[in-house]
Amino acid sequence: MKKTLVLTTALTGLAFAASAQEVTVMSWGGAYTKSQVEAYHKPFTAEFGISVNSVDADNPATPIKAQVEAGNVTVDVADVEFSDAVRLCDEGLLEEIDHSILPPAPDGTPATEDFIEGALQDCAVANIVWSTVYAYNTNSVEGTPMTMADFFDTEKFPGKRGLRKSAKATLEMALMGDGVPASEVYDLLETDEGVDRAFAKLDTIKDDIVWWEAGAQPPQLLADGEVAMSTAYNGRIFNAAVGEGQPFEIVWDGQILDFDLFVIPKGAPHKEEALKFIAFATDTQRLADQASWISYGPARKSSGALVGLYSDGKTEMAPHMPTAAENLTNALVNNFEFWVDRDAELNERFNAWLAN
Repeated sequence: MKKTLVLTTALTGLAFAASAQEVTVMSWGGAYTKSQVEAYHKPFTAEFGISVNSVDADNPATPIKAQVEAGNVTVDVADVEFSDAVRLCDEGLLEEIDHSILPPAPDGTPATEDFIEGALQDCAVANIVWSTVYAYNTNSVEGTPMTMADFFDTEKFPGKRGLRKSAKATLEMALMGDGVPASEVYDLLETDEGVDRAFAKLDTIKDDIVWWEAGAQPPQLLADGEVAMSTAYNGRIFNAAVGEGQPFEIVWDGQILDFDLFVIPKGAPHKEEALKFIAFATDTQRLADQASWISYGPARKSSGALVGLYSDGKTEMAPHMPTAAENLTNALVNNFEFWVDRDAELNERFNAWLAN
């Protein structure tokens, strides 16, 4: 009897240990997190029996850095922007990821050849290509804004402007709004004159700016009529317009393309589960599945052909992707190296400008 009890207790303990497997994934919230829950988290749990704890932050790179430096890491996987992934890796705050764990494309093409150039880094694996755009509420704006210059023209298009409270993307858009072609933006920002010019352009609308920090805020600001136009992540505007019927229009001129990537903080409590999650979530099918929930482009070439309809079952997703040919006319690809090198310096200048 005693042996049976001991055996039963041991088996129960093993079953509990198996069911207790988990991975905590930190992302950006709102429609974006929902797309990941539907495309990655639920299928991952169904296939492996590993539960996914989903937590959100305005910018996951900030708490990740704080957790690792404090030696109190509670997150296993984080979704971060490219420049943050490179910077955190350089600072030794992330685990390296062996790309051989990533599954090949359905036709056997190795992952290292299937991911878009730049999408695989020593400590990071990209999942999406997204962009910062600006959008407007058609009920709040008379006429049709078409260029980045129109965003800064409060005489022609009156009303408040929403801008992300960050130097990154804001300075680039200011220069493009001042007539600088996308191809010349970073050469100019490398100079003191270029930085001065960007801030001078921001000065022209400073009194009309409403600052935002979380990706869910711009659609809300537009819907509430607090701003007539706002910079925003393209997928958030798509979901508000197509998914919720909001009268929003995206202006693609001057869009800034970027990657988001999965990283594992140094000292993650469930590293093996984290690696398994990343390999699963970034396979060809899963990346295509996410694109049916939000208009961000998959980071794998083989996923493109599998991108079909939005989750409403009728909206073709391809034209809404930032990588659609017609949306790339005056697009700027985020210069990751520039922001790795200049982030602290330019944000210090930006914060000083805000305070004046």
